[in-house]
Amino acid sequence: MAAAAITSIPQFAGLKPQLPSISHCKALVSVQPVKRRGQGALGARCDYIGSSTNLIMVTSTSLMLFAGRFGLAPSANKVATAGLKLEARESGLQTGDPAGFTLADTLACGAVGHIIGVGVVLGLKNIGAL
Repeated sequence: MAAAAITSIPQFAGLKPQLPSISHCKALVSVQPVKRRGQGALGARCDYIGSSTNLIMVTSTSLMLFAGRFGLAPSANKVATAGLKLEARESGLQTGDPAGFTLADTLACGAVGHIIGVGVVLGLKNIGAL
């Protein structure tokens, strides 16, 4: 077992630190070195490009971008009403896309696709299927 390092906690009176006295034994603390035990649940695996995690993330992001581009999800130019119907609206954002898919839509749909993909990956990891 590794030897414990002894260090003292600095004591302050106002803004000036007090030097620890020899009789003040409560200020001494032993610090044990931290042992690393594997990677745990947060370990990252660098698998090949066609890994199951990669396929899930690509599929979920692609489906969300497809839904936003072809009008199946709300976007800057198609807002959802109270009855969850999509209505066309002029947002004032510039786009070169015939369907009116803007940069903001691309970023938003990509982010939502990643959130869905992470949820699927973590859910499958939790049940042990991945």
